[in-house]
Amino acid sequence: MSGIVSYGYYIPSFRITIKEIADMWNKKALSIQKSLNMHEKAVSGIDEDSLTMAYESACHALLDVKIKRSKIKALFFGTESPSYAVNPSSTILGDLLGLDNNYLAYDTQFACKAATGAIISSIGLLKSNMAEYVLVCASDKATAKPHDALEYTAASGSVTLLLGKTDIILEIVDFESFSTDTPDFWRREGIRYPSHGGRFTGKPSYFYHIEKSTQSLLKKQKLHPEDFKHAVFHMPNGKYPIQIAQSLGFKKSQIEKSLIVSYLGNSYTASSLMGLMSVLETACEGDLIFLASYGSGAGSDAFVLKVTKNLKKRRKDFKSKLKDKKYINYTTYLKYMNAV
Repeated sequence: MSGIVSYGYYIPSFRITIKEIADMWNKKALSIQKSLNMHEKAVSGIDEDSLTMAYESACHALLDVKIKRSKIKALFFGTESPSYAVNPSSTILGDLLGLDNNYLAYDTQFACKAATGAIISSIGLLKSNMAEYVLVCASDKATAKPHDALEYTAASGSVTLLLGKTDIILEIVDFESFSTDTPDFWRREGIRYPSHGGRFTGKPSYFYHIEKSTQSLLKKQKLHPEDFKHAVFHMPNGKYPIQIAQSLGFKKSQIEKSLIVSYLGNSYTASSLMGLMSVLETACEGDLIFLASYGSGAGSDAFVLKVTKNLKKRRKDFKSKLKDKKYINYTTYLKYMNAV
């Protein structure tokens, strides 16, 4: 049996409201809030990036587990916003954490599902006994061109998972992936901000891929939406996860604990995993959790997770972290995002 041994997260304390951004561009704030089902988003500080946030979430994940760091034999770093165009973040993080040098390290890409893909790679290493523990980091300081639709949602945050085969808190029962060449979101080398296909990012991209990975996994496991206590879907905004959940037969009550996007925004690689962090605050032994990520380009990874008795001793107080925030104005936001 393999799965998640411990978890950690980092949420920047700075927030900017949807109204603050909308007012800057003379847009109707209430209309945008309703359209996105969002109120505000998390913003990393001027001295923060995906690497510093990953360090914070990794330290949080390793805080309550007593293992020698030399036993961590792989470290994967998933991000859309690396600190360097050429220079891996995974090795920098490994040195900061004091890992033994005998470990596999690499950075992963695939838009917002870079880290869930790394989780699947980790399962292979664990089940083949090539690694005792694996660390997977998801971290993004998501940027958006000023006055672009993405500016309302692109946010910052980080999640780190320690995976292993003993003393696990979440068993990874099974997984399924679905991938196609669907270019709904891209950024060429040297271009500062990403481009997107507008409404094309919805039905043929987000909804289609999550639907296919979910249906395949449920069929393989002979499970139905009602078998799950919680469901978590990638959160590009506050409406999409509700729509995909209901279209697949999940009830709103099954996903409401994970719907934190209204207060944190879309932290890209960390988005679906941040929703899982919220769910783990109240999940109980034996609960089945459904998790589906989405990455533009495009693909979706779906997981069936089962809570074990060990979660109780490693549970984190997620709700209090959501309340630790300080609002900033639009000018400060641009400064923190290095846009001016």
